[in-house]
Amino acid sequence: MQHSIFDDFIAHAIEVLSPLPDMVGLAIAGSHITKETDAFSDLDLVLVSQYPYASDVNQMKNIAHQLGTVLSAFTGEHVGEPRLLICLYANPLLHVDIKFLTPNEFHQRIENPLIVWERDHTLSQIVQTTQATWPYPDYQWIEDRFWVWIHYASLKIGRGELFEAFDFLGFLRMVVLGPLLHIKNGNQPRGVRKVETKLSIEDLTQLRKTVGGMTHKELTEALWQTIAIYEELRLVLFESNIGLKSDAEKSVKEFLAEIEKM
Repeated sequence: MQHSIFDDFIAHAIEVLSPLPDMVGLAIAGSHITKETDAFSDLDLVLVSQYPYASDVNQMKNIAHQLGTVLSAFTGEHVGEPRLLICLYANPLLHVDIKFLTPNEFHQRIENPLIVWERDHTLSQIVQTTQATWPYPDYQWIEDRFWVWIHYASLKIGRGELFEAFDFLGFLRMVVLGPLLHIKNGNQPRGVRKVETKLSIEDLTQLRKTVGGMTHKELTEALWQTIAIYEELRLVLFESNIGLKSDAEKSVKEFLAEIEKM
């Protein structure tokens, strides 16, 4: 698979969309902005129109079908974005995410996409006059929840629900450790995306220790490692105004120590 398949798809999309009078512009988001695409990348499109296509999933799918042979398409409620249509295209097999926005909605964005087509410079003017803001985690929000989450994982281990405990460690990496480690390493906090190449060797080595096996002992050790990384990150990242849940921390650690002995 060559990068040219992206160019071919985008060129065809412009050919299809530009004659439609309600279309305002088309842009590319994601790894294409930073030129990090490879043979395993998907294509993230931002389609801006006067008509609010996102209000009608059938209208969204109708547009998607005009761009190629759709094998499957569904909206992105599971990632908190119902305006997103996630598509799998055939000939060639290509994953394409299409976000349907109006010009007003385009004002609020997390990054400045690459504009590949626009009418009357509308998107360029919006980019020049407004600020893209990447969402950063709320440290207090994390601290308020972290020890409850550790207790929950401990309960799962103690009850012998090892698959649930294993999955929950993944949740903690995605929501807590990954974003905070990215920030520590000067990256945007994108969960665990590309931690294999964007973290220091030391941080990556420590994070790998949170991926335990499926035994009581291995999962307990992975949970202690999760705690250790989080506590180190608190020292590096948290400011003094973050209220630490010290009583919860003490009680949960004591509980996990008892679970460890079982």
